[in-house]
Formats: sequence, C-alpha cells, structure tokens
Amino acid sequence: MLKFKNQVLLMLLVSATLSCQSQETTSIKWMSFEEAVAKSEKQPKKLFIDVYTDWCGWCKKMDKSTFSDSLVAAYINQNYYPVKLNAETKDTIRFKDQVFFFEPQYKANTLAISLLSGKMGYPSYVILDERFAMPTQPLQGFMTPEQLLPTLRFYGENIYQQKTWEEYQKTQ
Repeated sequence: MLKFKNQVLLMLLVSATLSCQSQETTSIKWMSFEEAVAKSEKQPKKLFIDVYTDWCGWCKKMDKSTFSDSLVAAYINQNYYPVKLNAETKDTIRFKDQVFFFEPQYKANTLAISLLSGKMGYPSYVILDERFAMPTQPLQGFMTPEQLLPTLRFYGENIYQQKTWEEYQKTQ
C-alpha cells in the first residue's frame, strides 16, 4: 500500500512538473526595450513591441487571451524579441544615442510617443525590423490570436517584402 501511494505521489509530481514546463514554454518571454535592442544587436531579430498602460482594460484582455495563446507565444518567441513597453513609464530609456523620458504634457514616455507617431491608443503594437526600422505603421486595438498570427507571420517571415497585405490575405 505504501509503495502504491509513493508511485501515485511520484506520478503526480512528474505530471505537475511537466505541466509547469509546458506552460513556461508557451508563455511569451517579455523583455525591456533596451534588453531586446542589445540582443538584436548581437543576434539580429525583429522586435515585437506591445505598448500598453496599467489602466488599459483591453491591454489586460490581450495578456489573458491573445498573448496567452500557445501558438501566438511560440511564434513571437521564435521570430521576435518581445517587448512590453508601458507607455507611461517614468524610466529613462536610451536608444540610438537618444534619451527618452516621461513627458508630463502627454502623460507618456517619449519613446512610446515616437513609436506610435503621437497616436496614443492602447493597446498598440509596433514591429521593428533587424535594423530597427518600422516596416509598418503601429497596429492598434484588441486582436484575437486568429487576427494577430497572420500579421506576425507577414512581417516575421518577410512576406511583406514580396507581397502587399491584400495579396497575402487572399492566401490565408
């Protein structure tokens, strides 16, 4: 009887460990903007930047649903350096010999203002290529996994260099 209980306990422990490991591999490994830039300079990869605020309900819904989706998380982790950028951060951020700071007049960090071209809606998503250029305008609003994945692939696989978005959508 004791041997059976130990086996059951061991099986539960292994199952819980595997469950935790699978959840870990399917969550997005968010990093700061500066960390992502440093990594991309060493090993070039596009940046996917989620520009959010703490008070944004749709941002929280993106985190709970879309960004928690295993396919979205796996694709972002494999093809991008994922960045969580709080638009209202008071932290100073350095990038390309520029210093970005909190601008009280806009209630936002000047990096977020720059990335979003002053269109401060949340959630917003910015893609930067390997040279930190923006191949598309920022995307805004809540997106389901089914809406976000084609966009991630379009830029992540450089399809945008051969096809227009409209041509690409016809193949989806």
